[in-house]
Amino acid sequence: MTNPIRSPVVPFAAMLLLSACARPTGGGYPSLAPRPIEKTSFADPAPSPVPSATPDPALDTVIAAANLQLTTIAKGFAADAVKAAAASRAAKGQAAGSDRWLDAQTALGSLDQWHAQISALATDTEERAIERASMLAPPYPALTALQARIETENAVEATSIARAQASLAPA
Repeated sequence: MTNPIRSPVVPFAAMLLLSACARPTGGGYPSLAPRPIEKTSFADPAPSPVPSATPDPALDTVIAAANLQLTTIAKGFAADAVKAAAASRAAKGQAAGSDRWLDAQTALGSLDQWHAQISALATDTEERAIERASMLAPPYPALTALQARIETENAVEATSIARAQASLAPA
């Protein structure tokens, strides 16, 4: 009988067993290292700077005229608001249709006319801003400031009218 350790089958079997431990050539299992997509950040990108508006002389002229018109409306409203407040105080407690009540309603009518003018100015200014936005133009600071002034004056006028009207008897 031959020695089993010296048999030619033993080295062959050992090579087979050792080859099972070798890494396959096809790649086998995927790497556990981070993939490129896993290295990217999910943080929001930095915002791009807002482009500044280029000067527009034609728009500046329109804005200057609108500012002048707004000042005129505000002064006219303020003067008539004093009269309407006095007429409303005089008509307080008076029945609807009385002379003082009618005087107060007339004074409130003049306030409504001023308020309609400020509303029209607000609409025109808003349309200009919308037109610029539709052309993808950046906001125009002077136009934005005008809109803020109009909005403030509109709120002051609405409050003044409501206050004067609240003291009168309903129609």
